[in-house]
Amino acid sequence: MSEVKLKIYSASMDSHVRLVYAEDGIKAGFPSPAQDYVTESIDINEVLIRQQETTFYARVDGDSMEGAGILDGDIVVIDKALDAKNGDYVAAYIDGEFTLKQFEMDEVHNCAWLKPANPKFSPIKVTEENDFRVWGVITGIIRKLR
Repeated sequence: MSEVKLKIYSASMDSHVRLVYAEDGIKAGFPSPAQDYVTESIDINEVLIRQQETTFYARVDGDSMEGAGILDGDIVVIDKALDAKNGDYVAAYIDGEFTLKQFEMDEVHNCAWLKPANPKFSPIKVTEENDFRVWGVITGIIRKLR
């Protein structure tokens, strides 16, 4: 069991990664007999990156967020321009280290919480005594299955 650590990479719109896709989507229920051909293509950078200057990728190293579907080895898309809202998954800097957690403000107790999505880990209470900042909000996840 390990705490999530992040390795940060810059996003780039310099290259175009065009992927062919099924325009009408893929049914997750019963298959559609009409959907047997591909009609469009997309640029994966345009799908994942809203603002190149503030978007970064990070490879997830750890399992504290597996209950949220963010797994060890995944690549998360982080937008530093977004303000964190309650319930957002964030890349946070706390007391000298980066971590990936769910963000919650607790105005009753005048603190914030960084919540893991794995019961093996405890939430991290954040107070004004901590060296803390939300580094960016997670806007996407890339996962290789095979």
